[in-house]
Amino acid sequence: MRYFAILWDLEDEPDGNTRHIAEHGITRDEVEEVLEKPFIISISRTTGQPIAFSETNTGRYIAIVYQEVDSDTVRPITAYEIG
Repeated sequence: MRYFAILWDLEDEPDGNTRHIAEHGITRDEVEEVLEKPFIISISRTTGQPIAFSETNTGRYIAIVYQEVDSDTVRPITAYEIG
């Protein structure tokens, strides 16, 4: 799965995805890394949105819930470390 664009809200947007993901201790680089090479893609039981799981280069196992905007674009909703 490789999307051409990942939509990020501004860092100072109070309800934006950048800030929300950072609150979980995840960086934008980690999100992009996981979306580049997901190990597993499924559907989130809580949101009904797609969820990708993969290990980062630093050994963290991350889950990314995202929205498919169109066939070439995704917008991360949330991200968190597993385990």
